[in-house]
Amino acid sequence: MDPYYAGWLSIVPPVLAIVLALITKEVFSSLLLGILSGALIYSIGVDADFVAIHTIDVTFQTMAEKVDFNIILFCSLLGALVYVISLAGGTKAYGVWATKRIRSRKAAMLSTGGLGAAIFIDDYFNCLTVGTVMRPVTDNYKISRAKLAYIIDSTAAPICIIAPISSWAAAVGSNLKATGAFDSDFAAFVATIPYNFYAILALVMVFMVCMGNFDFGPMFKAEKQAREEGVIGDTDNQNHQLNASNRGTIYDMLIPIVSLIIFATLALLYSGGYFGDDPAYHTLGAAFGNCSAAPSLVWGSFGALTVAFFLFVPRGLLTLHSFMDGATEGIKAMLPANMILVLAWTISGVCRNLLQTPEFVKTLFEADGGATAGFLPAFIFIVAGFLSFSTGTAWGTFGILIPIVVPVAQAINPEIITVCLSATLAGSVFGDHCSPISDTTILSSAGAGCNHVQHVSTQLGYAIIVAACSLAGYIIAGFTDANIWLSLGGALLMLVITVSILHMRSAKLA
Repeated sequence: MDPYYAGWLSIVPPVLAIVLALITKEVFSSLLLGILSGALIYSIGVDADFVAIHTIDVTFQTMAEKVDFNIILFCSLLGALVYVISLAGGTKAYGVWATKRIRSRKAAMLSTGGLGAAIFIDDYFNCLTVGTVMRPVTDNYKISRAKLAYIIDSTAAPICIIAPISSWAAAVGSNLKATGAFDSDFAAFVATIPYNFYAILALVMVFMVCMGNFDFGPMFKAEKQAREEGVIGDTDNQNHQLNASNRGTIYDMLIPIVSLIIFATLALLYSGGYFGDDPAYHTLGAAFGNCSAAPSLVWGSFGALTVAFFLFVPRGLLTLHSFMDGATEGIKAMLPANMILVLAWTISGVCRNLLQTPEFVKTLFEADGGATAGFLPAFIFIVAGFLSFSTGTAWGTFGILIPIVVPVAQAINPEIITVCLSATLAGSVFGDHCSPISDTTILSSAGAGCNHVQHVSTQLGYAIIVAACSLAGYIIAGFTDANIWLSLGGALLMLVITVSILHMRSAKLA
């Protein structure tokens, strides 16, 4: 299908889907209506015969083209792994063990945040693994599923975008290399890390919330309800167990999870050429920079499920029949998340490929390309955040904007090109972090066992505050020739003051 430039109408589908989801609290129909609206705009724009039929045809063609089967398979296999671990009693045993050692709500939240920060290789892997491991512990201390989803989401993409060895670093590096403006794309990426204010502040925000219970807005209500009434949130499918074995041990959870991490890491290195004949990829940085994340995660999850089979069945924790039934139930439990992913990919494809939303944003960007150098990083941050929020993809956003940002920054003020690149990456993560149609937001909800709309609504306030403080940092950086101490320090100070005031206000209103 040939693309059609729809101008401002290209942002109608995501805006409609987001508004409907927040109003109706029902994400499937909201996404579907957003997709259909985009397909209808396209059909009318290209003067198609039988508009209604063409609209449906466009919808299903886009869906078929945009579904990433590897990610669907990874989510399904991970759901199967989580379920059989619970069935074998590993989750129960881990909960008992962790409860004896993690003795407070604060420790439980800090442990969750620490684990999220430690798994920096890939955001998909991070979202589902952290939720699997920490959900029994946070449930025990009556931490709301909304808070768990927030911690997972805020330590997924933000840590990946500032980790030199990750699938995100690989994607950014490839886009930087394509510009031809840098001798080393890896060195260019590393230089952006200190100025990636949104990622840094999002991580700081997580640990502030964990350490001091700095809750406000909808999250404050969710946490109060969890503490006082024991209502932690939506637990559909996520806690369901089929007569879990009482003979399971903590190792029945740890061995499969550690196997998952090892197999996934080895698979990433293998796909990146680390074990191949080309010496150019015989270093960790080069191999991770050249890896294929999605199929590698499938290999890792299949390997971990195989380990679980030989760990549980020969010992009699599960029979062959119960193991296979458990795997099937685990796949069923991931069906809602997989459906949301498919719909999110479809609406993103309709906007990006058919209605040319990136071209519309590019037009806005270039129209203001004469902005003063001081405001350029802040403007880039806003544009990247808007595009990422609307399309639900950080990778697509910085892939679109980096080739535009580099020549614009070189023309206006070459001294701030690193800050401008950082603002592009930070804005992309911001939009991805809070967009209801982002795959990492969806997977964070699934990993935490939290209602997706509740996760979006409770997290949004935190994300906006971090974005506002980051924006202030980019304004300071633009007018101080990228002084890292003034810009990052000012943004951090603004974050601490703002969160403290909002927390005190929420406590008074309670």
